[in-house]
Amino acid sequence: MTKFSRIAATASTALIAACAAGSLMAADIFVIGGKPDDPFWSRVKLGAEDAGKVAEAQGGSVTWLGPQNYDNLGPDAAELIRQAIDQGADAIVGPDWVPEAMDPAFQAVTDAGIPLVIYNAGGLEAADKLGALNYVGAVDYKSGFAAGEYLGNAGQKNGACVNTLPGAANIEAFCSGFIDGVKATGGEGETLQLPATAYGDATAVAQAVRAHLLQNPEVDAMFAIGGGDTNATVSGIQQAGKAGQVKVCGMNFNDSILANIQAGTQACAIDQQGFFAVSILNNYVNYGVTIPTREILTGPGIVDASNVDLVVEGVKAGAR
Repeated sequence: MTKFSRIAATASTALIAACAAGSLMAADIFVIGGKPDDPFWSRVKLGAEDAGKVAEAQGGSVTWLGPQNYDNLGPDAAELIRQAIDQGADAIVGPDWVPEAMDPAFQAVTDAGIPLVIYNAGGLEAADKLGALNYVGAVDYKSGFAAGEYLGNAGQKNGACVNTLPGAANIEAFCSGFIDGVKATGGEGETLQLPATAYGDATAVAQAVRAHLLQNPEVDAMFAIGGGDTNATVSGIQQAGKAGQVKVCGMNFNDSILANIQAGTQACAIDQQGFFAVSILNNYVNYGVTIPTREILTGPGIVDASNVDLVVEGVKAGAR
């Protein structure tokens, strides 16, 4: 996938661009996100950097703050929020991954009169609780539910959600939604809990998936929380000799995920496209137009064999 072929699966890149490009005054915007080398978050960061060029031309800036790893996600992210305040942020964009650790820091943002937008995780509930302007992104529970329901309707009866970021509220919501989605179609579900050190470790995830399937032969559906983990889950299924028997759905997509779907080794991907936030927030920032809807949902959408070729063409054209 080319650098700007997909606007970061969440509304984050669109949101950042709107905040920077639409501002009529010089503004120093701080964006809290994931590790810069994380395949998902690196695309979000590219959007922030692109928006930063516009902000710099207007005398402002966009600064990206991300943790070094995910081992202590909540406290580390809270510290990044406080750093943004201390460094004089005029506006802050952040995900509410671990509310019990991060909410006091977010509350300090709004207490200081700094405009805040929650994105990627937390939903409108978090935005309202924290006094943020809005939430932009998908509802994590609904994304997981869509995956579980999809696989359940495809005939799968026993699902497992691969959670490599235990304690992160959005990931827990993915998994609970997935399990409920499978149950809604008459099946059963569970969470395969791995340590946070497994996130992005393809070998660790594949080995865990292989072991789980060999120990639990009734499992016939799996859900992974991101592109790298989805590829590793597909590999683990193959290593367990379960290819074609265990169907997989995962959050987000990239070139390899689309190739999986085309090849039939992956049933679906849950898309969180975020194109609408640009025009909505740009009008709001530039002209004071009231956003007609609070909680701007950017997903879930399902990419499967029925539409994957169109999605691939959209990627090639730079529209996704």
